[in-house]
Amino acid sequence: MKAVEANFDGLVGPTHNYSGLSVGNIASKNNKSGASNPKQAVKQGLEKMKALHDMGFVQGVLAPQERPDIHTLRRLGFSGSDGEVLQKSHQYSPQLLAACSSASSMWTANAGTVSPSADTVDGKVHFTPANLINKFHRSIEDEVTGNILKATFADEKHFAHHEALPHSDYFGDEGAANHTRFCNDYGEQGVEFFVFGKSAFNDRYPAPKKYPARQTLEASEAIARTHGLRDKFTVFAQQNPDVIDQGVFHNDVIAVGNRNTLFCHQHAFLNQEQVKSDLSASYGLGFNVIEVPTDKVSVQDAVETYLFNSQLITKSDGTTLIILPQHCRENPRVWAYLNELVDQNRGIDELHTFDLKQSMQNGGGPACLRLRVVLNEAEQKAVNQHTLMNDQLFTTLNLWADKHYRDRIEDKDLADPQLLLESRAALDELTQIMHLGSVYPFQR
Repeated sequence: MKAVEANFDGLVGPTHNYSGLSVGNIASKNNKSGASNPKQAVKQGLEKMKALHDMGFVQGVLAPQERPDIHTLRRLGFSGSDGEVLQKSHQYSPQLLAACSSASSMWTANAGTVSPSADTVDGKVHFTPANLINKFHRSIEDEVTGNILKATFADEKHFAHHEALPHSDYFGDEGAANHTRFCNDYGEQGVEFFVFGKSAFNDRYPAPKKYPARQTLEASEAIARTHGLRDKFTVFAQQNPDVIDQGVFHNDVIAVGNRNTLFCHQHAFLNQEQVKSDLSASYGLGFNVIEVPTDKVSVQDAVETYLFNSQLITKSDGTTLIILPQHCRENPRVWAYLNELVDQNRGIDELHTFDLKQSMQNGGGPACLRLRVVLNEAEQKAVNQHTLMNDQLFTTLNLWADKHYRDRIEDKDLADPQLLLESRAALDELTQIMHLGSVYPFQR
C-alpha cells in the first residue's frame, strides 16, 4: 500500500513562556525572562501546519500538556487548594513553578520515537514516548504524551505503544530529535538512524565538556530492540561532542534527513566519514549526502538560524522542499548558501520560510515542532481523523486560541490561579474538538 510521511505538529500551550530552563539551548538562555505571546505562538504554529496541508501533505495536530502541572507540585509536597499550591510553590522557588509551567511539549520532535510498519518485525507502527530526563521540566511529560499518542493512534491492529524508557541518565532519551529515517519510498523498508551524545556504560566514547549530552547510545539501542528493528537497517552514530558544546543540544540542530538525502554540517558527527559510509552501506545505491562546509556556514550560524532544524519534505511529484525559519533568510551567509544549493540541483528544489519567532526565541525551529509518522493507506484511515488538519480544524483552532490564550505572559503570571483555570478550560475544550477523551489528570 502507498505510504506517506505525515507531520504531526504540537500545539503551543496556553502557558508558553520564556523561563530559560534549558541549559545547552543558547536561544532559550538568551531570552530568559522576556515576555512571551502565547496567542501569537500558537497561531504561528497553526499557519505552518495549514500551509503544509495546503501543499498536499498529510498534517496532524498533537495536543499540549496540562500546565501548570499541579499534580507534580503536589507530589513535591505543596498542599491546599490549587491556587494555594501555585502560591506556595512560587514563594518556595519561582524556577520550580516555571518548570512545572513549561510549554515545551510544543516541540513534538521530542515527544517520542516512531518506527513505521515497513521497518518493524510485527508490521505495526511503533511509538515510544521520550523520557527527557536531562531536564526536569520535560521529564514530567512522558505519561501524558503517551496518553495523547494513544488517543491519536488508537487502533491496536496498526499501532503499538510502549512505555518511556526507565527514568535514569543511563537511558536518557530525547525522541525523534535524535532519530532520522531514510528510504527509497516511504512504504518500503527504510534505514533508521539513531544519533547519541554519549555512552552511559562505555567510556571509550568521548563526551562534551561544557553542555550535557542528552541522548545515550544505550537508550537508542533499547528503542531499536523494543520497536523490533532489523540490525541490517539500523545505524547508530555519535554526535560530535565539540558541536554539543557550541549549543547543538540535539542532532536536529545540525542535521536533517528525508528519503535518500542526509543534509548535515561538516562537523555534525564524530568520525563523520565512517558515519556516511555506514549509512550508504545500509541504504544501498543512491544515498545522497549534502554536507555543508564550515567555510560556507559556521556552526554558530547553524545554531543562530536553525538551518538544519528545518523540514525536508517531498511532494507527490518528487519535488523536495525545505521548510525553514525566517531567521535563515535574514542571515546573508546562510541564505546565499541555500540559494546556491538549489541552483546546483543536489536534492533540494525549493525554499520556504516561516515566521516562528515565538518558538525560535525558546530554541525551536520547524523540525522541532513536528513529529514524523509514516503511514500507509490503512494506517491513515485508522488515525483519529479529528486530529488531522483541514480548513475547518484550522478555523476552529484559531477561534479556540482567540478565546482562551493570553497575548502576554511574564514569569510572575505563572503563579496566577486564573491562568490555571484558563489553561484547563482551553485543554478541556480541545479534547472535545479533537475527540481525545480524558488524557489529562485534571479530567479524571
